Amino acid sequence: MVLSTPGVLLCVILISVTLSSAAPSFTLDYRNNSFLKDGEYFRYISGSIHYSRIPRVYWKDRLVKMFMSGLNAIQTYVPWNFHEHLPGVYNFSGDRDLEYFLQLCQDIGLLVILRPGPYICAEWDMGGLPAWLLKKKDIVLRSSDPDYLLAVDKWMAKLLTIVKRHLYQNGGPIITVQVENEYGSYFVCDFDYLRHLLKLFRYHLGDDVVLFSTDGATINYLKCGALQGVYATVDFGPGGNVTEAFEAQRHAEPRGPLVNSEFYTGWLDHWGEPHSVVSTEIVVKSLNEILELGANINLYMFIGGTNFAYWNGANTPFAPQPTSYDYDAPLTEAGDLTPKYFAIRDVIKKYKTIPSGVLPPSTPKFAYGVVHMKKLKTVAESLDILSLSGPVHTLYPLNFIELNQHFGFVMYQTSLPVDCLNPTPLSSPLNGVHDRAYVSVDGVAVGILERDSILSINITGRAGSRLDVLVENMGRVNYGKYINDFKGLVSNLTLGPETLRNWTVFSLSIDEVVKEGLLWDTTSRQGDDHAHSNTPPTYYLSPPTFYRGTLEIPDHIPDLPQDTYIQFPDWSKGQVWINGVNVGRYWPSRGPQVTLFVPASLLSTESPNNITLLELESETGSGQTLTLRRSVHVKTPGEEE
Repeated sequence: MVLSTPGVLLCVILISVTLSSAAPSFTLDYRNNSFLKDGEYFRYISGSIHYSRIPRVYWKDRLVKMFMSGLNAIQTYVPWNFHEHLPGVYNFSGDRDLEYFLQLCQDIGLLVILRPGPYICAEWDMGGLPAWLLKKKDIVLRSSDPDYLLAVDKWMAKLLTIVKRHLYQNGGPIITVQVENEYGSYFVCDFDYLRHLLKLFRYHLGDDVVLFSTDGATINYLKCGALQGVYATVDFGPGGNVTEAFEAQRHAEPRGPLVNSEFYTGWLDHWGEPHSVVSTEIVVKSLNEILELGANINLYMFIGGTNFAYWNGANTPFAPQPTSYDYDAPLTEAGDLTPKYFAIRDVIKKYKTIPSGVLPPSTPKFAYGVVHMKKLKTVAESLDILSLSGPVHTLYPLNFIELNQHFGFVMYQTSLPVDCLNPTPLSSPLNGVHDRAYVSVDGVAVGILERDSILSINITGRAGSRLDVLVENMGRVNYGKYINDFKGLVSNLTLGPETLRNWTVFSLSIDEVVKEGLLWDTTSRQGDDHAHSNTPPTYYLSPPTFYRGTLEIPDHIPDLPQDTYIQFPDWSKGQVWINGVNVGRYWPSRGPQVTLFVPASLLSTESPNNITLLELESETGSGQTLTLRRSVHVKTPGEEE
């Protein structure tokens, strides 16, 4: 036996203390083709959740359900435009409280894969880039354009300072951080830009954090998306050849962990197209193949959520996404458990231990019934209330950005320069209506112009008649080379052969006005002749008009308020607000979305709930009502509203 001397014993104690207090680490293990977490082999099975699409009150519910499925990590985007709506004006509070979300993840036991952009795509307006970047008309986004980089540097200095506090190495949940997003799909292919971002991220986050990129699983995408110093990962959906997909990653990264950063559990929707559905059988088969290889995977989406207000994006040729971002994901838009959830959970069980305990149930829904809506004024009649900045007189139309407006609606007015006793084409010859224009002559609706599809309508009227053109921003392009997506009348309109001039333009602050309740004391000069009629519905084009209604929820019924869905049986297209909060767009006449999800957090039992509706296209001869029902309704092909 060798007796320990005091010096030897002290040395042993010091070594023990040093090992037990070693800083957390998360690194790449190229030798063993894996990640190392605190020096041990680690494989993540993650799911995407976007905090910006879910009310803060439901973050914990959704995250716990993800944890209970067997996931050990979540992945989320940070939409730049969600936090910096004007240059230098930041909002990280309430539903935008990123740090609270990250802390919730950590408290629940979920690691975080963060995708801070600056560009995120995500079927989000302009791919997360703020519209005010377009103040420089010829700016080249996602490039080394000095004005773009200046804005990126300022934003990232703000964001990454927050992120650094929550890195795994600093005691937080963030294990990896993505640099840009699917850059290999963008036309610019500017490596100086990527190198600039790499230096920027390293400057703010340090050298220890694992930085990664994500691109489609082909060599062509990786050519411009991969960058030395940033670990290259790929994305691909179910049903394909998993081995071939990872071979593309191996072209960029011969060694290191296999990673599918976006394994698609479903797919996105567009207005006017069938609701996307991906079968559970195909999803679980490919998921099992990926996990058998020992690969890391992120299920995109695990819960989709909702594009509240105006946050949806669009693809090209111009195809905007609806309010719902359900994505046919394992958890529905409302956070409900689906058969796909349980099937995925069963696959994960084969590869890791599932947390024990009771699964949180789907949130209860309530059918509040019918709400009668009363007609208020048209938009044209309400301009003195809606346009807080007042009219702007201009020879030719101004776009949204020139008016310092980013979302919503702008009214353009001019006078007919000549008599149009016979139908005369009102046209947008350069496809300059971005995105949808509701046209009236002397307060009478005459037609709709629509980007890429309806470039001309016939109108009649006398010289001097007032022409109203209400233009709706339907969501900026979020993917591809057309993300510089200006809104409004971006080129001239013509009446017959003549270019229309001398416009009066009103930037409309509808959200602010609705929130303050300023519309509710107004009534239409056109009356309310059709309200509550028992005649069969007869739809006809009408000028964009506001309506109001109230929903009273009894306070003596336990557990109310609960989530609900609004259905629009007597309406065509528009926007709806509840208690001043913009719930989103409805367009049941086009679909596939028919009902809008209303979280219980927007409702009250203490006072009547105010519902404001802007109907853009038509009204019906029957009573104008909304129905608040318990279940979601998605339009199927061939179904009439």
